[in-house]
Amino acid sequence: MKVNIGIIGTGRIADTELVPALNQVNGACFWSVLSRDKQRAESFADRHGAQAKYSSFDSLAAFLADPALDAVIIATPDGLHAQQAIACARAGKHVLIEKPIATTVEDAKQVCDACLEERVKLAVAYHMRWHDGHRQVASMLHSGKFGKPHYARAMWTWKADDNSNWRAHSENGRWWGLAGVGTHCVDFLRWMLMPPCGEVTAVASLIDKSTYGGPHDETASISMQFGNGAVADVMTSVMFSATSRFEICCSNAVVIGEGTLATNGGGIISINDEPLEFKLVNPYVGELNNFVNAIGGHARVEVSGAEGLRNIEILLQADQ
Repeated sequence: MKVNIGIIGTGRIADTELVPALNQVNGACFWSVLSRDKQRAESFADRHGAQAKYSSFDSLAAFLADPALDAVIIATPDGLHAQQAIACARAGKHVLIEKPIATTVEDAKQVCDACLEERVKLAVAYHMRWHDGHRQVASMLHSGKFGKPHYARAMWTWKADDNSNWRAHSENGRWWGLAGVGTHCVDFLRWMLMPPCGEVTAVASLIDKSTYGGPHDETASISMQFGNGAVADVMTSVMFSATSRFEICCSNAVVIGEGTLATNGGGIISINDEPLEFKLVNPYVGELNNFVNAIGGHARVEVSGAEGLRNIEILLQADQ
């Protein structure tokens, strides 16, 4: 039996990554779409082959009223996530939220509580966890093969042409580069380091907003310390474009990845200067496979609402 999944939001990631990946997932069906613009919803539904008889909506209530709709992907601006996720949960729909889960701790907690109360699955879309090379590194690190982790860092940037992006402003978001990619870096480092190092115990940051003078981060550097003393840095910027990079420095190994923090499953990874071979797989397909399998009771949600909550706690602590 297939899981019928609708999507809220018709932006770039929904259009180029999420729904194309959804259409590759066994046991899933792209069912319907909600947009503020009905014509845009209709075009999106036609382009991606939505299967519902009535598949395009501009009303959240009407979208959720469909009894055949089982689950929803929320791919809207960050400030809209909480209200939409809670409505989905109250309608009995499972929820996969694009990162970050919300823009305040209170909203994130309400999302988690609503999904728990309604007994629906809640997952947060940190697709970096399904990059095959990352999964291999995580497995070796967590098994102790690299020895004790001492330091790690993740850098991910892009160059914005101007400050017209909604993330640069406060109406629908809380962060710019930190919400676009920095939240991924925080999740990546916690995923890698927490099993051997414990939870993040301290956060410090330097954040620049001087070029456009807006309310949100343009370049940000966040330092985190873990329970065993290990230190990790996140660096993100919208002021320049550089090859994404991660480093994990342990007592027995140095792991370096270039170009793996991205929307695809590519890049290169080396361990002590030796290349790591990994499969080129679509991480969005892995993310959605996990969501569908969790709905069916065949897997646990790998990135829970609690993980999403902890992520924004760290972002808010860094950008007070």
